[in-house]
Amino acid sequence: MTFMTYLIIIIISFPRTMISYNIITGDTLTKVFMRIQGERHFVILMSTLLFTLPLSLYRDIAKLGKVSLLSMLLTLVILITVVVRAATLGPQIPASDDAWVFARWNAIQAVAVMSFGEVLLFFMIYGSLQEPTLSSWSLVTHVSGTKSTKRIACFPVVFLVQGDIFENYCRNDNLATFGRFCYGVSIITTFPLECFVTREVISNVFFKGELSNTSHVIITLVIISAATAISLSYDCLGIVLELNGVLSAIPLMFIFPAACFLKLSDGRCCILCRCLLISVTTGLCPRG
Repeated sequence: MTFMTYLIIIIISFPRTMISYNIITGDTLTKVFMRIQGERHFVILMSTLLFTLPLSLYRDIAKLGKVSLLSMLLTLVILITVVVRAATLGPQIPASDDAWVFARWNAIQAVAVMSFGEVLLFFMIYGSLQEPTLSSWSLVTHVSGTKSTKRIACFPVVFLVQGDIFENYCRNDNLATFGRFCYGVSIITTFPLECFVTREVISNVFFKGELSNTSHVIITLVIISAATAISLSYDCLGIVLELNGVLSAIPLMFIFPAACFLKLSDGRCCILCRCLLISVTTGLCPRG
């Protein structure tokens, strides 16, 4: 890959993900700490200084894998919380006329958000690190992707929910508040993995894969400072997720793999692949 290709991937992919994580942390934990007069900007800064920055300074991916195990366990707690609330809160929700509307004009925006979610399948990275082979990674990716897709498909079919699932519950709901806390901690423990990937790409592109301790700390501080500064400036998670999906997830999932296949293939199926690549690219172009 060329230098410019690496640079484009760095710009459109990883920093935007960390920005999303910070916004989610601020929105989620702020509602938890509202009982003690919490404030969004304060929550983002404190979570960054106390948790995400120290964890992001790790140079060993195996240690971060153990952190991701905590994130996976918290995800199970979140799922249990949502299931319990769905059973207990459902009868109290009044019926609405458009409850069974299948699709709306903003369905395309949802595709971008779902693509972003599918790219970030870090929950099973801990298991894949035990046997770091291509076959192991492929198995983990397919299993994780299938489970994630099933869960994503359940929400629009069963009921209409807000983009942040805990926005559907009252702020004085104690069980939902506990779920928000687990969700915020889960995001905080996932953030360092994204920072690790960003730093490794920068290291390989600009420093030939070798970073001194000083360079390691400086680059980590720059990455986190940039992500935190933008997170403090924007509080609309929906827009950030849509931009992440359009500018990051869709190219990484659909365009770059097809382009790499065309580059490495010996001519077989090239016509079909070019047609698919053109159709995907055309679909991403804005309409008047």
